[in-house]
Amino acid sequence: MITALDHVQLAAPEGSEGLLRAFYADVLGMTETAKPPELAARGGCWFEAGDVRLHLGVEAGFRAARKAHPGLRVRDIEAYAGRLARLGAEVVWDDALPGHRRFSSVDPVGNRLEFLEPTADARP
Repeated sequence: MITALDHVQLAAPEGSEGLLRAFYADVLGMTETAKPPELAARGGCWFEAGDVRLHLGVEAGFRAARKAHPGLRVRDIEAYAGRLARLGAEVVWDDALPGHRRFSSVDPVGNRLEFLEPTADARP
């Protein structure tokens, strides 16, 4: 039986770890976690915030995920969007999901990220 989502992995080009660290840690406010030594040799980096874990793995022939994306639930979405915009990240609002405020952004290698917060009228 599936009991939880352990992590989401996104691809990244070789040598992009510095850009990823600056974005995921400094802009999004996530914490970088150490990769096990066996996996660290492959490159990439891992981040977490609360129970959310994102792994960025190096992929040969990398192409950014423009449609596929993680949906990251946030608190105080207006303030969070303001933070991202102040720090230079793209913020594109979308009101097409009933019961939610949401926006999308892209990481520095072009992967799409969605940020959302349920509104008072959201159904469970």
